[in-house]
Amino acid sequence: MELKKTGFSPNLIIGHFGWGETLFAKDVFPAAKLIVHAEFYYSAVNSDADFDPEFRKPGDIGRAMMIRSKNAAILPALIDADYAVTPTRWQASRFPKELRGKIAVLHEGIDTDKLAPNPQAVFTLKDSGRAFRPGDEVITFVNRNLEPYRGYHIFMRALPRILKERPNAHVVIVGGDSVSYGAPAPKDKTWKEIFLSEVRDRLPMQRVHFTGKIPYPDFIALMQVSAAHVYLTYPFVLSWSMMEAMSAGALVIASDTTPVTEVIKDGETGLLTDFFDVEALAAKVTAALAAQGSHGAIRAAARAAMIERYDLKRRCLPQWLGFLEMVVKGTVEKKPAG
Repeated sequence: MELKKTGFSPNLIIGHFGWGETLFAKDVFPAAKLIVHAEFYYSAVNSDADFDPEFRKPGDIGRAMMIRSKNAAILPALIDADYAVTPTRWQASRFPKELRGKIAVLHEGIDTDKLAPNPQAVFTLKDSGRAFRPGDEVITFVNRNLEPYRGYHIFMRALPRILKERPNAHVVIVGGDSVSYGAPAPKDKTWKEIFLSEVRDRLPMQRVHFTGKIPYPDFIALMQVSAAHVYLTYPFVLSWSMMEAMSAGALVIASDTTPVTEVIKDGETGLLTDFFDVEALAAKVTAALAAQGSHGAIRAAARAAMIERYDLKRRCLPQWLGFLEMVVKGTVEKKPAG
């Protein structure tokens, strides 16, 4: 309202609606076109909420009600919006079929120029000064925060076998100690420490490196030196880091979960494994490290897929700008619902 009092009158409003941010945009600016970011539609069944039996409580009606209530702001915001945008087909498919007709699938894009292979890359550990380069046996794992939603517990359980079978391998684990998604750890604990404690006595800790959160240029260098990048996720929003790793030429070993399978073809642009199969994950990583030179075609195909489908400057940004122009002009055709 303060903006409106100054005479400001937008043609277009774009906003995230997950917590109700856009609910009243049309009331203040009724003439503006409204695009909402349709990131995620919540469900208590056949979803991220009941995916992992280790943290699932069958018959927890209170949790089911809480999850359903997360959609309370999303639905009216989506109904009032002129259009919605989501990055993947899988995310779009989660929304009620009656509303899918106004959802466009447009990814934000990956900067494939910046995220490119670099045979001269160096990643240096801040605490020890140890440097890693392409060709070193470096296993990488990246989360915003280390937690079950992104498979941290599965990865840690696979490490003892991996590091035992590959005595020259080092693992670099990037991520904070809090929670981005899902439930918090038990009181006065962190998921990082809980699952590290579970396997610590079987790990050569001098080869396990927790970096915390790192600057973006350091992340790029880490992906460029990675010999095997592990990405695990519940059926949830896909991390940019997985796609950035592919663009940088890393060999990605990922969970066989949606929306991962929308991006990675097993054996062609990456290697897939069952999210819960700790032994299978360990076997794939050790095999990848043992045969680093044999995965050049997969690495190249992964990068080619990022350039073809998700390149920021030459594909996604032009698509976005074209879409915005059509929305303002009113020339976008809505799809049939469902």
